Amino acid sequence: MDERAFYVLAYDIADDRRRAKIAKAMEAVGERVQGSVFEAYLSGAELEKLLRKMVKLMDGGQDGLRVYCLCSACRGKIQTRGLGKVTPPPGLAII
Repeated sequence: MDERAFYVLAYDIADDRRRAKIAKAMEAVGERVQGSVFEAYLSGAELEKLLRKMVKLMDGGQDGLRVYCLCSACRGKIQTRGLGKVTPPPGLAII
């Protein structure tokens, strides 16, 4: 299985319908930390699948998506003020 990396995904979508579909897809894989900003731990395959889906949903002439991969050293330097916390790495679930 691919190792997961920490990503910050931010979008600017002009159309409300497209924005809602993109938000739903992002919510399925990550945590919303701001209105159009998500944090997610994704494998390479998961990221590629998400990006293919985003390209299909977006209008390349009006919409934008940014994906930032942060190494563990960079994650340790994230600062927050006010509400919110940095998304923790996925844990081990014991059922």
